[in-house]
Amino acid sequence: MPRDDLAILSDEALLVLYANGDPVAARLLTQRLAPRVFAYAMRVLGDRAEAEDITQEGLLRLWRIAPDWRQGEAQVTTWLYRVATNLATDRLRARKRRQADTLDDVPEPGDDRPDVVTGMIEADRMAALQAALASLPDRQRQAVVLRHIEGMTNPEIAQILEIGVEAVESLTARGKRALSALLSGKKEELGYDDVI
Repeated sequence: MPRDDLAILSDEALLVLYANGDPVAARLLTQRLAPRVFAYAMRVLGDRAEAEDITQEGLLRLWRIAPDWRQGEAQVTTWLYRVATNLATDRLRARKRRQADTLDDVPEPGDDRPDVVTGMIEADRMAALQAALASLPDRQRQAVVLRHIEGMTNPEIAQILEIGVEAVESLTARGKRALSALLSGKKEELGYDDVI
């Protein structure tokens, strides 16, 4: 099947094609899913190397289960976010056991800044957001990132986190309130003093 025709297929259809031996389907699915899973893992963990590891491990697991994939039971993205959430949770638990801060835990600065001042302001804002996210309990952080950064619906998040929709609503509401409280005193410091 030509690449352009494959590009319009659903994730589930591409996974089935991959399971049947189509390497182009795997490349297209990787191009679609890897950036999203990486961004989610990066937000939850705040560590580029760990986010890359989770993305790679999640996709490897997807390729392994591809021959046994049962269409209609779950969306590929929901399944992959569930795997990424589990992997991230394991790493967060391991961090708590280690309780050691290293240079590896510091996020790398961005490279594509329009100018130095704007880049510095944006970096400060992102660092403040990441620090505030890191202070949330793990489940709140995961729910907030999935809902407000990844743009997922509450039912999708409930499926990923294996909880009820009401629990997702509660987690995101508490997470938003906590973030608001943590960041409210930093408006001027972060360059939001002239925002109404």
